[in-house]
Amino acid sequence: MDDVESLLKQLTEVNGISGHETEVRHLIQRHFESLGEVSHDRLGSIICRKPGDAPAPKIMLAAHMDEIGFIVSHITKDGFIRFSALGGWWDHVLLAQRVVIGTAKGYVIGIIGAKPPHLLSDEERSKLVEKKDMYIDIGATSREEVEKAGVYVADPIFPVSPFAVLTSGKAYLSKAFDDRAGCALLITTMKRMLNVGHPNTIFAVATVQEELGMRGATTSVKVVNPDVAIVLESTGVNDMPAASNDTHQIIRLGRGPVVTFYRQDMIPNQGLRTLLVDTAKRYGIPIQIRADGGVRGATDGAAIHLHGSGVPTVVLSLPVRYVHSHGGILHRDDFNAAVELLTRVIPELDQKTVTDFTTW
Repeated sequence: MDDVESLLKQLTEVNGISGHETEVRHLIQRHFESLGEVSHDRLGSIICRKPGDAPAPKIMLAAHMDEIGFIVSHITKDGFIRFSALGGWWDHVLLAQRVVIGTAKGYVIGIIGAKPPHLLSDEERSKLVEKKDMYIDIGATSREEVEKAGVYVADPIFPVSPFAVLTSGKAYLSKAFDDRAGCALLITTMKRMLNVGHPNTIFAVATVQEELGMRGATTSVKVVNPDVAIVLESTGVNDMPAASNDTHQIIRLGRGPVVTFYRQDMIPNQGLRTLLVDTAKRYGIPIQIRADGGVRGATDGAAIHLHGSGVPTVVLSLPVRYVHSHGGILHRDDFNAAVELLTRVIPELDQKTVTDFTTW
């Protein structure tokens, strides 16, 4: 396992759902401490400042550290745990998945269950089981037994899914690639930039609570007050059987990171977007273009680009199959290409170039 695989394993296996990012925050901070000057906003986002040849322009690289998860909402008298979702979960992917509940006594493992198939009516069998009809089973038989284990209402619930290298040697399976893959890009790019001159100052920012409304981006951008921003994300792909059609662009695993030309939550700055595309062409770095606007949800860019009088912002995403589930698949070639593109683009962001992004 090389350094990148080790980093991805560390980042994805550690827990950190929205509002409960303590473990992943400490891990990222340890990596940041050797890369620059570390500070925080008051929500818990981490900021790593690396000076270059000039104090400005200020370049913000942002990735969110939180993953989707759950919170305990109710404990039944028979010892089953009802839960609420933190972030966007598709009900289809939940049943029979392992979770751990974070309690004052430590972690308690459980499994997401529902009424078993052999007890369902024909009508029930044809319907999707909804989250409201699911529960977490820790093997208890009473509320008292659950509480004795340390589980109480409002405790956080984390997905369980170990990191694995798949058979090709280039594909990885894990939870939380959204957006620990982006955090790994932050750390890896900052390491590369230690040996590369740049006419600006870089701020690598790992934000909190993106999955609940870009909250960490909203606060951390006020601390950084950037002149330009590149948001590092993951994005869904549609290269699987029956997932594509003539109305959508095909985004494929292993064909390079995705530069978004249009999102419903943000129209990327045209000059910055063009710089990424032209730089990729110049150095032969594979990229994919997404301009259909069909991706649901929002990224930290939605908050960052509206800061102050506006921040030129673009989203650079790593393709991931099965995002927002217990197991996503990420391709190493996409990761490597994204690092290469970032380390080529950042030295191009001098004061004149950045000023031209907003010269109309």
